[in-house]
Amino acid sequence: MKKTSTRLADGRELIYYDTRDDTVRDAVDRRPLDRTVTTSEVRRDPLLGDAVAIASHRQGRTYHPPAGECPLCPSQGDRLSEIPDSSYDVAVFENRFPSLAGDSGRCEVVCFTSDHDASFADLTPEQAGLVLEAWTDRTAELSHLPSVEQVFCFENRGAEIGVTLGHPHGQIYAYPFTTPRTALMLRSLAAHKEATGGENLFDAVLAKELAGERVVLETEHWVAFVPYSAHWPYEVHLYPRRRVPDLLALDEGARTEFPQVYLELLRRFDRIFGEDEPATPYISAWHQAPFGTLEEFDGVVREDFALHLELFTIRRTSGKLKFLAGSESGMNVFINDVPPETAAQRLREVASS
Repeated sequence: MKKTSTRLADGRELIYYDTRDDTVRDAVDRRPLDRTVTTSEVRRDPLLGDAVAIASHRQGRTYHPPAGECPLCPSQGDRLSEIPDSSYDVAVFENRFPSLAGDSGRCEVVCFTSDHDASFADLTPEQAGLVLEAWTDRTAELSHLPSVEQVFCFENRGAEIGVTLGHPHGQIYAYPFTTPRTALMLRSLAAHKEATGGENLFDAVLAKELAGERVVLETEHWVAFVPYSAHWPYEVHLYPRRRVPDLLALDEGARTEFPQVYLELLRRFDRIFGEDEPATPYISAWHQAPFGTLEEFDGVVREDFALHLELFTIRRTSGKLKFLAGSESGMNVFINDVPPETAAQRLREVASS
């Protein structure tokens, strides 16, 4: 992998990740852009204790542009985009309309391929492996920023999810705090460790799932399963067999095997509802241990956390979506219409032949 860092016209950082070591990236952003001005602010809810990012400047962000004006496609002639070069393998840049910025963290866009009409599932294993390297490198770099406590790599796909740009891409949020979802896991981890005299909760969950009927696929280094208490109609958790706290700690075997495993999962998601159904909307989210102190979670250290990926769709059956209504949005109590065992069976049925 070759990494090339440069700057866009308004000062934002752009990084190219290339498979070839002899690739030269010297294109200049020719757009007449002013310096990006953001109004991001993190506020704490005094009752719930969680954080809310207030980012009014995002009201003016790009929204469903025609393919010929996609800001994530390479620049061609007089059509200038966020990517000054005429082609790229993987590109990462600071979001022009970030939810978090400055002392409130950082937001980046990860372009998986220059092919506007592709999806992550269309990538080759080599391309998917390069994305993994980009995720890992950005996690390492962002973790060193003084304002960053947790790094979150994710992809939203599909208009039903709320995606405003059709080009295959994901995002990275670098939070200045430990996210509420992760804090819940850490509290459960601490309570289980104390109650059992030291047993790791992630290890216990993985062992139980491996012995059950919800495993979707397993390889030498990875295990994918529908969790016992899945929140979403079709939800898969992907764990490395060897517990590690973050992407940086994955060993070579897990890195080598990941592209094939992940691409297979994504392709199965596209086959769940039949070939005549539009591409399955999904969210894919990496959970990594925070880089800040864990003193508030008694007895827990970073190495106790288990890196894992959650992949889920809001489509519950052909032509129908799962909406977060009163119970989910008002009380955070999910109601799942698809039994996890049924979902796991369906995801095994649509395996690649």
